[in-house]
Amino acid sequence: MSRTDRTTVRTRAAERRAHADYTGGVYGSMLAASVVIGAGTLGSFPRLQLVLLLLLTSGVFWIGHVHAQLFGARLAQQPLDRHTVLHVCRDEWPIVKAAVPPAVAVAISPLLALDEQGAVWLALSVAVAGQVGWSVAAARRAGAAWRLLTATALVNLLLGLLILSFKIILTH
Repeated sequence: MSRTDRTTVRTRAAERRAHADYTGGVYGSMLAASVVIGAGTLGSFPRLQLVLLLLLTSGVFWIGHVHAQLFGARLAQQPLDRHTVLHVCRDEWPIVKAAVPPAVAVAISPLLALDEQGAVWLALSVAVAGQVGWSVAAARRAGAAWRLLTATALVNLLLGLLILSFKIILTH
């Protein structure tokens, strides 16, 4: 690959990062927390089942979002082509990416000597941290001031704590 080609690839990658939308990451983190709460309220479960449930559910929601983008908003505005489909798939991918850290937390929980409920709390904590992280990343990418970064972090932390309170209410 020539120097010009490498520069073009780097420039395009930088443009994609600059226009990245982390909404799917925030949404995917909230979805992951909800899945963990749902599974955690059902009692005993195999950890592998929760890992698969997290990943598969995020995959289904990703497909749903891709479908909605392609056949909802975009179909009326432009014809579908391979580039458009790949672009939408990439843009919605943070929904799936957001489920990976909570799934990994569940998978490694035996190494931390956590029982099933400990795994649930770890996964919930990781999902909420991801939700806050995705929102702050979005605000930073948009060039938001520190005050707005703090506000979005606090709002998403409060939303995450609200989800955590559901876990407490549903199990007690």
